[in-house]
Amino acid sequence: MPKPSRPMPCEPGETMPTYLEPSWEAGRDLVRRGIPGEVVMLNLLRLRPVADYAATPELAPGRPISGAEAFERYVAHTRPHLEASGGSLLFLAEGGPLLIGPQTERWDRVMLVRQRSVQDFIAFAGDPAYLAGLGHRTAAVADSRLLPLVESPLPA
Repeated sequence: MPKPSRPMPCEPGETMPTYLEPSWEAGRDLVRRGIPGEVVMLNLLRLRPVADYAATPELAPGRPISGAEAFERYVAHTRPHLEASGGSLLFLAEGGPLLIGPQTERWDRVMLVRQRSVQDFIAFAGDPAYLAGLGHRTAAVADSRLLPLVESPLPA
Protein backbone atom coordinates (compact mmCIF):
# COMPACT_ATOMS: atom_id res chain seq x y z
CA MET A 1 0.00 0.00 0.00
CA PRO A 2 1.35 3.51 -0.81
CA LYS A 3 2.72 5.51 2.07
CA PRO A 4 -0.03 7.79 3.45
CA SER A 5 0.77 11.39 4.24
CA ARG A 6 -1.41 13.98 5.90
CA PRO A 7 -5.15 13.33 6.28
CA MET A 8 -7.63 15.01 3.97
CA PRO A 9 -11.27 15.72 4.82
CA CYS A 10 -13.78 13.42 3.17
CA GLU A 11 -17.07 13.56 5.09
CA PRO A 12 -17.80 15.91 7.99
CA GLY A 13 -15.76 14.70 10.93
CA GLU A 14 -13.90 12.04 8.91
CA THR A 15 -10.48 12.00 7.28
CA MET A 16 -8.90 9.80 4.67
CA PRO A 17 -5.17 9.33 4.06
CA THR A 18 -3.46 10.98 1.12
CA TYR A 19 -0.81 9.32 -1.03
CA LEU A 20 2.17 11.03 -2.59
CA GLU A 21 4.71 8.29 -3.35
CA PRO A 22 4.80 4.51 -3.71
CA SER A 23 5.86 2.32 -0.84
CA TRP A 24 8.72 -0.14 -1.17
CA GLU A 25 6.16 -2.98 -1.02
CA ALA A 26 4.09 -1.51 -3.86
CA GLY A 27 7.24 -1.24 -6.01
CA ARG A 28 8.18 -4.82 -5.19
CA ASP A 29 4.68 -6.01 -6.09
CA LEU A 30 4.82 -4.15 -9.43
CA VAL A 31 8.06 -5.92 -10.32
CA ARG A 32 6.64 -9.29 -9.19
CA ARG A 33 3.73 -8.90 -11.62
CA GLY A 34 6.22 -9.73 -14.36
CA ILE A 35 4.58 -7.43 -16.89
CA PRO A 36 6.07 -8.15 -20.32
CA GLY A 37 6.59 -5.09 -22.47
CA GLU A 38 4.94 -1.70 -22.17
CA VAL A 39 3.19 -0.34 -19.12
CA VAL A 40 1.00 2.75 -18.98
CA MET A 41 0.79 4.65 -15.71
CA LEU A 42 -2.56 6.27 -14.94
CA ASN A 43 -1.90 9.27 -12.67
CA LEU A 44 -4.74 10.93 -10.77
CA LEU A 45 -3.61 14.16 -9.14
CA ARG A 46 -5.17 16.58 -6.68
CA LEU A 47 -3.23 19.84 -6.71
CA ARG A 48 -2.58 22.25 -3.88
CA PRO A 49 -4.13 25.73 -4.19
CA VAL A 50 -0.66 27.17 -3.45
CA ALA A 51 2.50 25.18 -4.14
CA ASP A 52 4.45 24.16 -1.04
CA TYR A 53 8.21 24.25 -1.65
CA ALA A 54 9.13 23.71 2.03
CA ALA A 55 10.87 20.41 1.20
CA THR A 56 12.84 21.86 -1.75
CA PRO A 57 13.34 25.60 -1.21
CA GLU A 58 16.10 25.62 -3.82
CA LEU A 59 13.44 25.01 -6.52
CA ALA A 60 10.99 27.61 -5.18
CA PRO A 61 10.20 30.50 -7.51
CA GLY A 62 10.60 34.07 -6.29
CA ARG A 63 6.87 34.42 -5.66
CA PRO A 64 4.09 32.07 -4.51
CA ILE A 65 2.61 30.03 -7.35
CA SER A 66 -0.33 27.67 -7.62
CA GLY A 67 -0.05 23.91 -7.46
CA ALA A 68 -1.06 23.88 -11.13
CA GLU A 69 1.88 26.13 -12.03
CA ALA A 70 4.27 23.97 -10.00
CA PHE A 71 2.92 20.88 -11.75
CA GLU A 72 3.53 22.50 -15.16
CA ARG A 73 7.15 23.07 -14.06
CA TYR A 74 7.36 19.41 -13.06
CA VAL A 75 6.07 18.24 -16.45
CA ALA A 76 8.45 20.57 -18.32
CA HIS A 77 11.39 19.25 -16.27
CA THR A 78 10.33 15.60 -16.55
CA ARG A 79 9.48 15.17 -20.24
CA PRO A 80 13.05 15.21 -21.59
CA HIS A 81 14.16 12.63 -19.01
CA LEU A 82 11.08 10.49 -19.64
CA GLU A 83 11.60 10.55 -23.41
CA ALA A 84 15.34 9.81 -23.05
CA SER A 85 14.40 6.71 -21.04
CA GLY A 86 12.10 5.46 -23.81
CA GLY A 87 8.88 6.73 -22.24
CA SER A 88 6.28 9.20 -23.44
CA LEU A 89 3.54 11.41 -22.10
CA LEU A 90 0.40 10.10 -23.82
CA PHE A 91 -2.27 12.27 -22.27
CA LEU A 92 -2.57 15.18 -19.88
CA ALA A 93 -5.96 16.62 -18.98
CA GLU A 94 -7.75 18.82 -16.50
CA GLY A 95 -10.13 16.87 -14.29
CA GLY A 96 -12.72 17.91 -11.73
CA PRO A 97 -15.53 16.33 -9.73
CA LEU A 98 -16.50 12.76 -10.54
CA LEU A 99 -19.57 11.93 -12.60
CA ILE A 100 -19.73 8.51 -10.91
CA GLY A 101 -18.20 8.29 -7.46
CA PRO A 102 -18.08 10.22 -4.21
CA GLN A 103 -19.23 13.81 -4.67
CA THR A 104 -16.51 14.94 -2.25
CA GLU A 105 -13.75 13.43 -4.42
CA ARG A 106 -12.07 15.29 -7.27
CA TRP A 107 -8.92 14.92 -9.36
CA ASP A 108 -7.49 18.11 -10.86
CA ARG A 109 -5.19 16.47 -13.41
CA VAL A 110 -5.14 13.11 -15.13
CA MET A 111 -2.02 11.93 -16.87
CA LEU A 112 -1.13 8.81 -18.85
CA VAL A 113 2.57 7.98 -19.14
CA ARG A 114 3.82 5.09 -21.27
CA GLN A 115 7.10 3.32 -20.57
CA ARG A 116 8.73 0.49 -22.57
CA SER A 117 8.88 -1.76 -19.52
CA VAL A 118 8.56 -1.79 -15.75
CA GLN A 119 12.37 -1.97 -15.55
CA ASP A 120 12.68 1.17 -17.72
CA PHE A 121 10.10 2.91 -15.53
CA ILE A 122 12.05 2.06 -12.38
CA ALA A 123 15.32 3.22 -13.97
CA PHE A 124 13.67 6.50 -15.03
CA ALA A 125 12.19 7.02 -11.55
CA GLY A 126 15.63 6.62 -9.97
CA ASP A 127 17.54 8.83 -12.45
CA PRO A 128 19.31 11.62 -10.51
CA ALA A 129 18.68 14.13 -13.33
CA TYR A 130 14.93 13.43 -13.13
CA LEU A 131 14.96 13.45 -9.33
CA ALA A 132 16.54 16.93 -9.33
CA GLY A 133 13.17 18.38 -10.39
CA LEU A 134 10.88 16.07 -8.42
CA GLY A 135 10.43 18.83 -5.84
CA HIS A 136 8.08 20.61 -8.26
CA ARG A 137 5.73 17.61 -8.08
CA THR A 138 6.04 17.46 -4.30
CA ALA A 139 5.22 21.18 -4.10
CA ALA A 140 2.26 20.83 -6.48
CA VAL A 141 0.47 17.65 -5.40
CA ALA A 142 -1.81 17.32 -2.37
CA ASP A 143 -2.89 13.74 -3.14
CA SER A 144 -2.39 11.22 -5.93
CA ARG A 145 -3.05 7.75 -7.23
CA LEU A 146 -0.83 5.82 -9.64
CA LEU A 147 -2.23 2.75 -11.37
CA PRO A 148 0.01 0.66 -13.66
CA LEU A 149 -1.98 -0.51 -16.68
CA VAL A 150 -1.29 -3.29 -19.18
CA GLU A 151 -3.08 -3.02 -22.50
CA SER A 152 -5.61 -5.74 -23.26
CA PRO A 153 -6.81 -6.72 -26.72
CA LEU A 154 -10.22 -5.36 -27.61
CA PRO A 155 -12.98 -7.98 -27.76
CA ALA A 156 -14.01 -8.99 -31.25
